[in-house]
Amino acid sequence: MVFIRDPCGIACLVMTYGAVLYADYVVIRWIILTTMPGSIWTSFHVVLFNTVVFLLGMSHTKAVFSDPGIVPLPANRLDFSDLHTTNKNNPVGNGHSSEWTVCTRCETYRPPRAHHCRICKRCIRRMDHHCPWINNCVGERNQKYFLQFLIYVAVLSLYSLGLIVASWVSPCEECNQNVIESQLRMIHSVILMLVSALFGLFVTAIMVDQLHAILYDETAVEAIQQKGTYRPNRRKYQLLADVFGRGHPALWLLPCTSLNHASRYHDTPLLSHDV
Repeated sequence: MVFIRDPCGIACLVMTYGAVLYADYVVIRWIILTTMPGSIWTSFHVVLFNTVVFLLGMSHTKAVFSDPGIVPLPANRLDFSDLHTTNKNNPVGNGHSSEWTVCTRCETYRPPRAHHCRICKRCIRRMDHHCPWINNCVGERNQKYFLQFLIYVAVLSLYSLGLIVASWVSPCEECNQNVIESQLRMIHSVILMLVSALFGLFVTAIMVDQLHAILYDETAVEAIQQKGTYRPNRRKYQLLADVFGRGHPALWLLPCTSLNHASRYHDTPLLSHDV
């Protein structure tokens, strides 16, 4: 389990869970139970909405506490006094290097596409960026959960907006509410509508960026460095399977670890490598 003690990241975690819990409270208490009493749709929406909340929480927790692909440190300090720069003379396509490199901060070897994160203070395999909303890096091992989190936030935001608009368009004529309850429901609905719209647009933009990074096999770090696509001839489906696992695509949105996906990783530190 990984947890980064970063004040900004911890604050973003609190904000994230607070926003989700507030949305669940408003939708259940002030939208569904108040405007759909005794309706067959009440149980349906309660179960469905909380199912999305559960999947969102699971994917977010996995993204927060999963190892993003930390390059293990050697048991003994390595000697780089005779280091030469063979890797700089062997680029493969679009400026990418096929050789392992040396991180002077971690003082260890790192595989291709691994980069050092100044917040995590470790090198991360296929690092895309450090995201404060999960208080962790988005890397080779947890990008799947991060993308699932974005998808479920977008779905939850759209679902909340739909229920709010429906409660305004088709108000409950038989519901007996006093003035105070009506005003409270309106205030909560407006606040949730603004929060859902802002979060929905925000995560949708990030989700599109993540899908672009996966489908074109170029992380955010590599895009800044203008290295181009790492594997230009690899099929889009295979690139998605590299992130979500080799299971059926219908299971890609489940926040669980694929056995085929996990078996590709080896945490044995490289103690000797010719660079």
